Amino acid sequence: MSNRPTNRVQLVRRTLASFLSIAATVFTILPSTANAADQSAQRVLAIGGAVTEIVYALGEQDRLVGRDSTSTYPPEATDLPDVGYIRALSPEGVLSVKPDLILARENNGPPESVEVLKSTGVRWVDVPDDFTLEGVDENISIIAAELGVPEKGDALRKKVAADIAKARARLASIGDKQKVMFVLSLEDDKINTSGTSTAANGIIELAGGKNVIVEFAGYKQISDEAVIKAAPDVILMMNGRGEAADHGAVNALIEAHPALSTTPAVKNGKIIRMDGLLLLGFGPRTGEAVSQLAEAFYSHE
Repeated sequence: MSNRPTNRVQLVRRTLASFLSIAATVFTILPSTANAADQSAQRVLAIGGAVTEIVYALGEQDRLVGRDSTSTYPPEATDLPDVGYIRALSPEGVLSVKPDLILARENNGPPESVEVLKSTGVRWVDVPDDFTLEGVDENISIIAAELGVPEKGDALRKKVAADIAKARARLASIGDKQKVMFVLSLEDDKINTSGTSTAANGIIELAGGKNVIVEFAGYKQISDEAVIKAAPDVILMMNGRGEAADHGAVNALIEAHPALSTTPAVKNGKIIRMDGLLLLGFGPRTGEAVSQLAEAFYSHE
């Protein structure tokens, strides 16, 4: 009986100690959460042209320590160290810039290199490949959140949405949609074109066109018979890296191609060339891309 007070005291002490431990943990966590934005990454690597553009559009470019070879806009981005092509990354190249945050467009690779990089402990964030208006909005939100600047992200999202809405306003008055074939490449008379679920398909639709190749997803070679059957009103291509002479040479190849030469697009001289990153980037300049492409599609309507 004489031990009961002692047992009660010990129980109270243990309970109090447990409470104090929990309280200490809570008060340790709270300041960390409150200062999360202050602890955001300061050495950021951007992989993917649209990712880099978004970082610049948010005004956070001073935190960039590198970029991939597809990140060529704005022009000053090319002054950053180049860690390689987005689909041919090497752990050595990526880690050479000592990033503490890697923002990477989803179509990165090769898988074995990415797996190694993700195992290093450096924060790696995949930015989705979603070639829709919702996708552009989501990508801005993700990147702004990772950089700890959600307010800037909200402002940029509103601006981009307004730009796109303005660019698409003229489409309300168009008649029949232009039938468009996107030609990714033309080698040895083999036509590599876009089906559905691609950036090319997405931008064609946003600009009021109709992709004539819908039998498959992604980019594939198609037969001459398929080209003739599709009969596009417009052939859309990316600008090459060369000069105007290259464009003329490519147009000459198209005009001489046994199948493409039969299409309304070639007969009417409707071959459109645009900067590849602007056309297919689905970044902050999507409104500009839609505006230019819609103007090219419907300049006589």
